[in-house]
Parts: sequence; structure tokens; C-alpha cells
Amino acid sequence: MTRGKRICLWSFTGFIVVIAAVVVFIATFDWNRVKPTINEKVSAELGRPFAINGDLQVFWRTEPEEGGWRAYVPWPHFSAADITLGNPEWAAGKTRSPLSSRNLFASLEKVEFRLAPLPLLWQTVNIPQIVLTRPSADLLRLADGRATWTFELPKKEEDPGAPPEQSSWKLDIGEIGFDKGSVTLNDQRLKTRLELLVDPLGKPVPFGQLAGKALAGGDKAETQDYVFGWKLKGQYKGLPLNGSGKVGGMLALQDAAKPFPVQADVSAGSTRASIVGTLTDPLNLGALDLRLKLAGTSMANLFPLTGVTLPDTPAYETDGRLKAELHDPAGAQFHYENFNGKVGDSDLHGDLVFVNRQPRPKLSGKLRSEQLRMADLGPLIGADSNQEKQARGQSTRQPADKVLPVETFRTDRWRAMDADVEFTGKRIVHSDKLPISDLYTHLVLSDGLLTLEPLRFGVAGGTLESHIRLDGGKTPLQSKVQMQARRFKLKELFPSFAPMQSSFGELNGDAAITGTGNSVATILAGANGEMKLLINDGRISRSLMEIAGLNVGNYVVNKLFGDDEVKINCAAADVGIANGLAKPRVFAFDTENAIITVDGTANFATEQLDLDITPQSKGVRIFSLRSPLYVQGTFKNPKAGVHVLPLAARGAGMVALGVAVAPAAALLALIAPSKQDDNQCAALLEQMKQPSKAPVPGKRK
Repeated sequence: MTRGKRICLWSFTGFIVVIAAVVVFIATFDWNRVKPTINEKVSAELGRPFAINGDLQVFWRTEPEEGGWRAYVPWPHFSAADITLGNPEWAAGKTRSPLSSRNLFASLEKVEFRLAPLPLLWQTVNIPQIVLTRPSADLLRLADGRATWTFELPKKEEDPGAPPEQSSWKLDIGEIGFDKGSVTLNDQRLKTRLELLVDPLGKPVPFGQLAGKALAGGDKAETQDYVFGWKLKGQYKGLPLNGSGKVGGMLALQDAAKPFPVQADVSAGSTRASIVGTLTDPLNLGALDLRLKLAGTSMANLFPLTGVTLPDTPAYETDGRLKAELHDPAGAQFHYENFNGKVGDSDLHGDLVFVNRQPRPKLSGKLRSEQLRMADLGPLIGADSNQEKQARGQSTRQPADKVLPVETFRTDRWRAMDADVEFTGKRIVHSDKLPISDLYTHLVLSDGLLTLEPLRFGVAGGTLESHIRLDGGKTPLQSKVQMQARRFKLKELFPSFAPMQSSFGELNGDAAITGTGNSVATILAGANGEMKLLINDGRISRSLMEIAGLNVGNYVVNKLFGDDEVKINCAAADVGIANGLAKPRVFAFDTENAIITVDGTANFATEQLDLDITPQSKGVRIFSLRSPLYVQGTFKNPKAGVHVLPLAARGAGMVALGVAVAPAAALLALIAPSKQDDNQCAALLEQMKQPSKAPVPGKRK
């Protein structure tokens, strides 16, 4: 053997001997001797007390599952018992879990893991699996933001001119396993106190048994079984919280394609949520794929829980598939797909996307209702009963003597989120008094500015189209509403009034109103604008007023016409609104035997009525239509009567049909061009534009 070969042989033998000696040393060394050093070093690095109080062991074992020659390479296995990690000093005495008596942040009955030796050659600490036995944690955050889970590591002295030191070593953890454990949370900033307990189920539950075919099929076929059950109780943001569910037994941190099963039933206040599905890439909270069921007394109650701005609604429930990409570059995205549900007695379906972007998150999507109950829209503007509001858990109450909704718009929530949502109601369920057929709206919310453009209803064979702009970014809220009613068929407006079924008459109207305030009542109390209305070829009687539920109208019609049905050639109204006070510029009914005019005011601020109704007979009649009437009182309780003394007309010119040209000409625009030839309103409005020499009511010749 040559000298060179002998050197190589002895070198190789020496290397093997050194390795063997190291292995023997590690295998026989009492590692408990180094515990004080380990405890001291880790405590210094973490800035809080750390201790391995129990036995510390290292032993070697081959890993046959590695396959090939690597199956014969022994791996070091580490085991440490009774591990504790303390809290910072400021947290002493402020926590209430069993750990608090020792001011501990976390404790472990035992931790076990194995270390792959070969990756150490390329500076990688590869730990395929860590098993935690009876983990416990006690989490605390004070109102000032200090949190026990935030570690303030000691700063090392560095050369100011030197670049930050970066370690070339990499930590690679494959899976984390655990058994019975507990976590407590006291978050004073969120007004949240929670206690979580985790226990083995005893017998695994297959994922597909709870998730169903939709979630368990395809790429979810290899999802692990549910192994642990958990229970949660406490308060979340001041609301009572309770929950229970199941999770898998091994958390795959590195294999993003290996899903971790989760299942939960949680109630927070009046909101209930049920989920079943998977969490993917849990180390980075990469993605969710869940079946989500939600239910509660009002969708608005989701805001404090989720930060998603939704309107007040009746009781609701939904069921759909929630997919989430939590690390999308544009912001975490949540897709609630193909969900079905109910809101009140209405059905609801659609798809929604919530993107947690900057500067504000955004909700977008399309919703539809095959059958929408009109009463379920009332809570959107606070126009529902006190009983319904109470059922939703709201403290605001509508005053018993007020008609206009006083429910305030939650404009602070409008500024917390943007939205772009379309809603279609294909069929509207309502009483005969409200012949609405369908609904469509496009809602856009941007930095507190809410627009509904358009908000469109199908009504009595025609359309009611609104453009609504509510600027919640200003205090108080500024509103602008434009409405256009076109070609409402009178026979469809009053389907149960037989005499109207032979009518070809229509209703057309316009309205434009601006105002400020945070409720419908306050907006109208100082509103400015105008309303115009034109009706031709109809009929009126006491029975029609009864069908419409208008008691005061029933009284007025009875005083004017008795029990007879009277043909209306035309009804025209042009009402101006200034600072919440509505006053007619033109308000007249042309019937077959009289012209009736209305004058006075309606005060939206006080909800007071002060109207005079003055008839002018056409020729000599057996019965008298010369007695003027009044309607006074409140919107809630209007009162009608007969003026005992002759009325000094407030608008004598209008009563005599000698009105200004502009209001009458403006009303002419409401007559459809194709209808002008046979529309009797055209004649009335032309007559209104001419000066009149008719006597003023109440004055004798």
C-alpha cells in the first residue's frame, strides 16, 4: 500500500472514529447537565424567564420510512418535559388562568421532535414533526396595546456602519401535533375574554362525514380525519360568545397542499355561525375552503364581529361556500359563493367578494331574490315597527306619535368600507294596496358616499325610478333624491276597485328633494325641493278611500260627493318644499261636476297638517259643494272637518284657476306625448294658465 493510500485510509478511519465518538457521547451524555445553560441562554434571548423543569433527553433512532440508504442513518430525537415560559414583568397579577399564579405565558407537559442530520450540512435545521403534550397558554393584551405574545428581544450592539446581520441558517418545520390543551385570552383593547379547551375525540371522525361530497371530493380526498374536539366560551367585543367544534390531529406547516380540517358552531350575541372545511398552508394562513352558514336577528349585527358594513334587516339565515386567499397581493380575498338564504320571509341568493384592501376594504357582488316581501325592506330606512326593532336588539324606538322614521343611518360604518353591489328582486310580495312587481338597484359606497343609481321598482304596469345620493362622509349627512313615476295604470293601482277597471287613466310624477340629517325624519324636517303629480281619467268614491285605508279621505269624499262615484277628469299637483314646509303651488281635481282645489301646508318638521279643500261647482247642483273643508292634526292622527265660517282663501288665484304660468306648464311635461290628444289634464292645465274672473270662495257678489 502506498504512502498516500495509507494516509487516506487513516484519515477516513479517524473521521469515522470521531463521528462514532460524538454519537456515543451524545447517546450517553446526561443532557440534564446543560439545562441550566439552556434555560439561561433562552431566557436572555427572549427577555423573559424560560425553563426546562423536567427531564431532557436525546436518543438516536433510524427512520425506515426515509427509504434507501437514508433509512440506515440514525436521527437524533429530542424530548423535554415540564417546559415553562414566563410573562413580562408588567403582566404579573393581570391574568386569570391557572398559569397566572406563576405569571406564566405558556407551559408544556412535554415536547418531542426529531432532527434530520444531513440538511445540517447545508445549514438547514429540518424538523419533520413536533409533538406537544398538554400545551397551555395565557394571552393578555392591555388597553394601551401591550401584549404578552409580543416579544421584545434584547438589542445587540452592532457597528452603526455595518449592514444588519442575517443568519445563513434556515428553520424548516414540517408538522405540529398536539393533544389536550387550553388557551385563555384577555384582550382589553377588544373587550374580549375567551377560554379554549381542546380534548381528543377518542375515535376519529372522517372529514367527509361532516363536510359532505361538495367539500370532501376531488383534492380534499386526502384530508385527514377530525381527531380533537374543542369548546370555547367567553365574550367577544362585549358580546357573549360560545362555540364548539372539531379539528385534525396534525398541523402541516410546510406542505401547502395538505389541508387541515376544521369544524365549528359558534354564537356571538344574536349571531350564529357554522363552518366545516379546511385550512391550507396554516403556517402562513394561506387559504380557506369552508361551507359557511350564518344566521341572526339582523345583518347589521355582523359589523362589530367582522367589520363588514351591512344594512339593518329582519332575521336572516344563509348557507354557502366561503373560499379565501389570505395572501393575495391586492389584499386578503373572501368569496362567498352560490349562497342561498332567507331575510325575513324573502329568499336571497348570490355571490359576494370581500377584499381587505387599503385604504378601505370593499364588498362587491350580485344578489337576487326570486320572491321579495316588501315589508322586509322596511328596516333599511327604519320604517319597521318597534316590535321588529326590538327583535333585532336595537335600542332606538320610533315615537308613538311620529310617522317619519327616526332610525339613524350608521354613517360611521359607511366610512369603514366600500361596496359595489347589484340587487334584483324578481317578484315582490305585497298587499293589494301596493302593486309593486319587481325591483332593481345598484348600490355603490365609496368613502362614506352611498348612491343608489338607480333604485327602480315596477309599479302598476309602470316604473318608479329613483336616483339617491347620501353623503355620509359629511356631518350631518347630506342627501339628494330624484324620483320619476311613469305610466302607473290606475286600474292596476286599485285592482279591487271595480269602477276603475274600465279606466285607461295613468299616474305620472316627478320629485326632487335635498336635505341634511342622519334619519329620514331629520332630512325631511329641513328639506328643499318639489313634487309634481298628474292623474287623468279616474274615478273616486268613499269605497275607494276605504280600500286605500284613508279615513280622512273617506270623510272628505263623503262630504264632497256623498255615496256617489265621481269621475276625475284630471288631478294635478305641484308642491314646493322649503325648509321642511310643503306648500302647493298647484293642487286641483277636475271632476265631472266640480273643480276642487287644495291649499295650505304640511310641515315635515312637526308632522303637522293645515290644509283647506275648496270645491267649485260646475253649474247649479241639487246638492251643495260650496262648503270648504279642512284637514288638520298630525300625520299620525289627521283630523278633517267643515269650515263653519266662509273661508278667506289663502290662494284665491289658484282656487279660481288663475295660477302662474310656470307651475301649470311644468305639469304639462308629465303628459306622455302619445297621450296628449286624449288626456284631459292638458285642457285643465291650459285653463289654469289663463287669468280667471271667477268669484273668490267665501265672498258674496
